[in-house]
Amino acid sequence: MAGTSWEKSPPELVAAFAALVARRPELTARRMFGYPAAFVGDHVATCLHEHHWIVRLPDEARAELLGQPGAARFEPMPGRPMKEYVVLPATLAADPSALEAWVDRAIAHVRTLPPKG
Repeated sequence: MAGTSWEKSPPELVAAFAALVARRPELTARRMFGYPAAFVGDHVATCLHEHHWIVRLPDEARAELLGQPGAARFEPMPGRPMKEYVVLPATLAADPSALEAWVDRAIAHVRTLPPKG
């Protein structure tokens, strides 16, 4: 990732992320790619990247979210998508109830994953 220059997440997005994580004791806050991330065990459930809020979802939920305007596969580097991760549309990320519902779905999905070796 040498030479990658990403923008910092806006402070208000970082604050919203921290507040949501604080309300969910099952999440552990760490960093991924230098951005805030929330883990269940050793798996990322949700994170920020630049000005985007990212969630990790199973196939069906991922297809549902990708059908919404503004949603996109999370691709931190061009041509390198992260399969289970989706960028929430800005409208959903700005709607507290919608945001929390998608994060809850991400948490539920990550809970089903086997522990990493």
